[in-house]
Amino acid sequence: MTTDPVDVLGAIDPVAAVLSAYDEGRRISLVTSGTTARPRSVVRTAASWIESFPAVSRLTGIGPGSRVWVPGPLSASMNVFGAAHARFVGADVVLTPAGATHGLLTPMALIRALNDGVDVAGMHLIVAGDRMSRDRTREATAAGALVSHYYGAAELSFVAWGSHERDLRPFPGVELEIRDGVIWARSPFLSHGYLAPGGPFSAAPDGFATVGDRGRLTDGLLSVVGRAGGAVVTGSATVVVDDVEEVLRRVGGGDIVVVGVAHPRFGQLVAAASADPVAIAAARAAMPAELTRAQRPTLWFHLSQWPLTAAGKVDRAAIAALADDGELTPMLRTDGPSSRVVG
Repeated sequence: MTTDPVDVLGAIDPVAAVLSAYDEGRRISLVTSGTTARPRSVVRTAASWIESFPAVSRLTGIGPGSRVWVPGPLSASMNVFGAAHARFVGADVVLTPAGATHGLLTPMALIRALNDGVDVAGMHLIVAGDRMSRDRTREATAAGALVSHYYGAAELSFVAWGSHERDLRPFPGVELEIRDGVIWARSPFLSHGYLAPGGPFSAAPDGFATVGDRGRLTDGLLSVVGRAGGAVVTGSATVVVDDVEEVLRRVGGGDIVVVGVAHPRFGQLVAAASADPVAIAAARAAMPAELTRAQRPTLWFHLSQWPLTAAGKVDRAAIAALADDGELTPMLRTDGPSSRVVG
């Protein structure tokens, strides 16, 4: 096997680069999106992708004659994978939804498509890149689409598959274990790690690997709680943002993101933001007792629209930066994690 991997995203035709590397038995490298850390080049065999193609075809029905709508850029690994799978099995990749049989989107891209009145009736939508709520799946289903949602990572490839974030079962060929609250996976689809040292990917001698995502496995269903390290340090407390988001999304009935906003006394304040005014108002009004005082958001923001990364994911850093720069006006504010509401 050639030592140097093929730089897929640096190629003129990333899809052709993947398929050529497979034919030649070479490794490939792809840059992660960097939504929770700095971008890194993930190295894997091309075969570790192609060997999952039969299972993806069975789950989605993508094959010769299918028309797969991939609106996102090929700078995102999930889009390169989807386009490579389509070309490999004889399907067409299209840039517009007209006449498409399938669609590959992030949850935010799906929200925008539905809000823009895109006709998804009869389409099989494969949604990934972020958490897909049960309500969002119901909305797409009501519009006439069939929805599949998967959880994975550039380092692990597919981990679990279902119809929304509460309906995830191990992807075919994947074994899952929860070790000290962290998700570990073993499959033929794992990467070799990174070109440079460092990063969240860890491999164990027994063949299991992890990127540090936290979760629970109950009766065969995987619940992804969030990535380790996604926390706000406020006062003397460390608040895991995914724990708070899970509660707020449940009581608010919509997408809510929690970030840390700089504060001169407490270091950071816990802030909740949403582009859905009904969801953010409902979550704020409910303020569940299961959240500790430190976990309860001090700031609440309504966004006109979600800022997105180039890969189509919610840009948490941009939300925090807007709040830090005073470009967002809080709906409600307190002086700190242990203060009374003052406005």
